[in-house]
Formats: sequence, structure tokens, C-alpha cells
Amino acid sequence: MKKLVQIHVHFEYTDALEAILDRHEVTEAVRYPMMEGRDRDGKHYGTQIFPGNVTVLQAVLDEDALDELFADLERFRSAKAAHAHLQALVLPIERRLGAE
Repeated sequence: MKKLVQIHVHFEYTDALEAILDRHEVTEAVRYPMMEGRDRDGKHYGTQIFPGNVTVLQAVLDEDALDELFADLERFRSAKAAHAHLQALVLPIERRLGAE
């Protein structure tokens, strides 16, 4: 069964996260760069008062591929204190039109 994985990360780590998705041969993904957001470090609105931005990555994966991906995401998250803001969640896909 297919699932939608959504990952939130500070924009400067986007390439590192895309490399993780590539290692897992993720072929269906969307990237929303330079989004405004909040996390444990506060607001990231791309301004002088609230610097930084967030990137949101969404990918469609088979359910049986999730454990390995999440293990790599956790390794990235725990590698440095600056990575601790990474968040990832899995959503069910109720209905789908398009690529299979």
C-alpha cells in the first residue's frame, strides 16, 4: 500500500534530504522550497526578525519502505544538534489519480 511521507526541514538541509530520498530510490516527490514555518527553534519567515525558511518534501512510498527511510531520517536528525528540527510524518493515501 502506498503512503505519503511529508518531511519538514530547514531549507539549508534540503539537498541532504533529497540525497536520502535518492538513496531510497524515491521516484515520486514534490519539494516546496523557502516556505514560512515554525518549529522548536521558533518562527522561520525569511525576515530579519524571523530569519530562515523551511522546505517541505513530500514523497509517495510503499509502506514496506518506510522503516528503512525513517531509520536514515533519524540518523540525519540525531547526527547534529542543528538537525534536531527535522520532522517527518506518514499519511495514508485514500484515493489517487495519476502515476502508479
